[in-house]
Amino acid sequence: MKYADFLKETPVAHRGLHSDGIPENSVAAFLRAVEKGYAIETDVHLSKDGVPVVFHDDRLARMTGENRALKDCTAEELTALALGGTQQKIPLFSDFLSLIGGRVPLLIEIKNMPHLKTEEAVRPIAEALRNYGGVYAIQSFQPLYLPAFRRYLPEIPCGLLATARSSASDFGNSPLWRIKSFVMGKMLLAPFVKPDFISYYIGDYPLPARWNAYPRLAWVATSYEAAQKALAHADNIIFEHFLPPVKTDDLRP
Repeated sequence: MKYADFLKETPVAHRGLHSDGIPENSVAAFLRAVEKGYAIETDVHLSKDGVPVVFHDDRLARMTGENRALKDCTAEELTALALGGTQQKIPLFSDFLSLIGGRVPLLIEIKNMPHLKTEEAVRPIAEALRNYGGVYAIQSFQPLYLPAFRRYLPEIPCGLLATARSSASDFGNSPLWRIKSFVMGKMLLAPFVKPDFISYYIGDYPLPARWNAYPRLAWVATSYEAAQKALAHADNIIFEHFLPPVKTDDLRP
């Protein structure tokens, strides 16, 4: 298996290096991260017509003002929308990959798309990445996406995202959300999907000792102090709102 060393060595800019006037998951945020030499974390959904697009939320309101679900919009409709009141637009995933072009490592979150079958959700994203020449890793809160992605690109590291602090809304207000939250928070499916690394909420560290053999990322560090505290237990950070050193070892306490 291809091992992505950056998972332990390079701080990862959460949704690009965004700030006031530079919206998250925008071309401007990604270019700024490239300029500084950070790895980039980003999010991928599928549009109504099955095209991978770069966007975090299930709904468009927070970042675009449009009161619609992303899954109900075509790629053409989505890429016409401005992000955060700026001139930046929602990028196609293919355009994002061309923009980065292997200059920095990528940590790509496949967003949970419960309206689609697992293969339908994963296949277009894997196909978009098939000829990408840069270093990257995949992560998801949906455990079943990991083995599904490996069937297309088995050499790529796939990590499990988790937190012990989920709410009903994180599971579509399912009546079973407490059970699902428990399963996710304890990573009970990890032995079956065999993640290559763990990406866990920063406030829930330290993890039980059984996970110490895995590369462990902490999300999201928002200050130098929070990053150093996390790195007492984790191997690397996903960060925003401050500029850490570009080598994780230079940030350790």
